[in-house]
Amino acid sequence: MTDDTFGTNLSTNAGVSSMNRFWNFSSAAAVAGIVTALVAGPAASVKAADLPPAYKAPVVEEAQSPWQIRVRGLYVMPENGGSVNGVAFSDLTYSDAVVPELDITYYFTKNIAAELILGVTPHDVNGAGSILGLGQIGKVWLLPPTLTLQYHFTDFGAFKPYIGAGVNYTVFFNQSVSNPLVVQELDVHDSWGLALQAGFDFMIDKHWGINFDVKKIFLQPDVTVTLVPNVRLTGGADLNPWIFGTGVTYRF
Repeated sequence: MTDDTFGTNLSTNAGVSSMNRFWNFSSAAAVAGIVTALVAGPAASVKAADLPPAYKAPVVEEAQSPWQIRVRGLYVMPENGGSVNGVAFSDLTYSDAVVPELDITYYFTKNIAAELILGVTPHDVNGAGSILGLGQIGKVWLLPPTLTLQYHFTDFGAFKPYIGAGVNYTVFFNQSVSNPLVVQELDVHDSWGLALQAGFDFMIDKHWGINFDVKKIFLQPDVTVTLVPNVRLTGGADLNPWIFGTGVTYRF
């Protein structure tokens, strides 16, 4: 073999060897890329699927104050009834009244509350039955603070009905006689009574609402009437008023 032939064969073998190494490297790189794609693709999908949803902080409602007030107009309607001891068929009647009123409510829970009503109301006291001839005996003012324990129903949206029961203590003041030639003195005694209540608030928004309320107060005070000249009579007044109210509610 000549030197030229040997050189040619050596050069050819070296070229083939280089090409083989190149193809082997390229093939290995391609296989590695395919394997990486096959492995990484599902893994990436699994990781994306396993991610928890984006966290959103819950909306926290501002806690309402337990205090509430109402300003109402009241129609006070006493029952007509009563008697003078020792005078057969005697009776008494009373005038109705329309007055403003303030009440204050405190909520112990969203359902349980206590309400205190504050107001004054004037009434005429008239003789009836066998003492009808006395006519208008006199006038009295009443301060009837009433404390009730209430249950509020909260499942009706803006419509919020309630019921209540409690106690009343009525103070009678500014008592005057209408005919001093016949009646010398009128004294209606302060008295305790029971109270029942039902009503509802219709809330316009979180704070403001419209209120309707009905109360029944069982009130039967003792009465002393002194006729001219110094004739003292005793008896009882069956007032037992119905109180109808409507007005504005404000919840702090």
